Amino acid sequence: MGGVKRTVLFLWIGVGWVALSGSGAQASIRSSTVKVFTIFKRPDYEQPWQMHPQRSRTGSGCVVGENRILTNAHVVGDQVYLQVRKAGRPEKFTAELEFVAHDCELALLRVSDSSFFKDTSPIPLGDLPAQGDRVTAYGFPLGGDELSITKGVVSRIEVTEYVHSGRSFLTVQTDAAINPGNSGGPVIQNDRLAGISFQSFSGSQAENIGYMVPAPIIRRFLEDIRDGRYDGIGSLGIFWQKTENESLRNQLQLSPAQSGVLVTRTRYGSSVWGLLQEGDVLVSFGGKSVAGDGTTVQRLGERVHFSHLLSSYQLGQQVPAEISRQGRLQKILVPLEHETRLVPGPRYDVRPTYFIFAGLVFVPLTRDYMGTWEWQNVPEIFKYYFFHGLPSQERKEVVVLSKVLPQEVNVGYHEVTDVIVRSVNGRNISQMRDLAEAFRHPQGNYQVVDLEAHATFGTRIVLDASQAQKAHGEILSRYGIAGDRSEDLAR
Repeated sequence: MGGVKRTVLFLWIGVGWVALSGSGAQASIRSSTVKVFTIFKRPDYEQPWQMHPQRSRTGSGCVVGENRILTNAHVVGDQVYLQVRKAGRPEKFTAELEFVAHDCELALLRVSDSSFFKDTSPIPLGDLPAQGDRVTAYGFPLGGDELSITKGVVSRIEVTEYVHSGRSFLTVQTDAAINPGNSGGPVIQNDRLAGISFQSFSGSQAENIGYMVPAPIIRRFLEDIRDGRYDGIGSLGIFWQKTENESLRNQLQLSPAQSGVLVTRTRYGSSVWGLLQEGDVLVSFGGKSVAGDGTTVQRLGERVHFSHLLSSYQLGQQVPAEISRQGRLQKILVPLEHETRLVPGPRYDVRPTYFIFAGLVFVPLTRDYMGTWEWQNVPEIFKYYFFHGLPSQERKEVVVLSKVLPQEVNVGYHEVTDVIVRSVNGRNISQMRDLAEAFRHPQGNYQVVDLEAHATFGTRIVLDASQAQKAHGEILSRYGIAGDRSEDLAR
């Protein structure tokens, strides 16, 4: 089955798209723009063993290949049921999620019923538009049920944060009206797909700022899934600063002709772990020079953040780079790896990780868990780890005691919430998987949990080991919890 899938995708990418022109192309684009209906269920990160009630959302999409529709990842995130409807038609058809790229906001749907695609033509993929080019956005925004078409001008091309994933990639900004419901709809230039709408910016000082995932990112996504799976866009895993100050450049022994950014920290397990070190200057990446302000040339007269270069490569590729270390130029090969973070960003289509022992509920610190608060109420220590914490061999995750499910065995700890765990029974807790093994080895007659200092709760929980073991199952039953750990920890 995987071989068939790869063949279809190859034909679609390589020769399946045929350019149309004039009014025929416009009619084809209209008929190939679809409305997406999503039923979804989000996990409850406060009580990670259960789900929130199902909800619904709508978005847009476009036909891009045989029985396939391109849309945004956030339109179909956490989906349990999908339907699609063509513009100007009353019938809805069941769709299936075939591939999803939550990092770069793309998803590919498949409709098994080929009759849905009658009178449609795949919209051919175009190129990155230029500043000042005119584009047309198609979709189904709020305010009506029928197809909406808006025209605008490309105003800016730069690297911008994708709100859905928290990562930053190339975007095209336009003043064409892009509103909720437009997400996933095609943005057309010269009868070709220049990108798909995915987010907009609104505020008292901003008007008509909409963004699209541009054609180069779409093309990379299609290349990624040729082997039947989506691997994702790699990350360097560095913190850096600009080298615009002359004294800093002199201290780094950079010649007037050299440029680059100063590496200040590297993430454990990242693409450059063991390759780069503090004090190195990243001079070029993928054959493109990196300027002292962190930009690189995109096209003549156009500069973008150098991180955009990462999206030109697939995960696992060896990317040539050049660094200056103590004034000496060195050439290296960087094997692109997944992004590594101590506190992961938003995740979708997965259940939360949790572990429960004697009513103590442990979870990893994640952006989704932090989302259970209004941002201003998130504990400051959590924000610090999110923005500044680095993974290490000693701490690969921040493990949190999120709450205590009250029972006689844990009396006195009922109000303990949201405290970071240091060790259990003297064993360092580097990640969630360490918990089960640590609780198998009580200290004498006691289970001992050491916490990071907290002004309210103190730093230690001690339970009678025998009583805790007896109470464990009863607590799970009382609170209607099927298992003491999430599926990923049970494997």
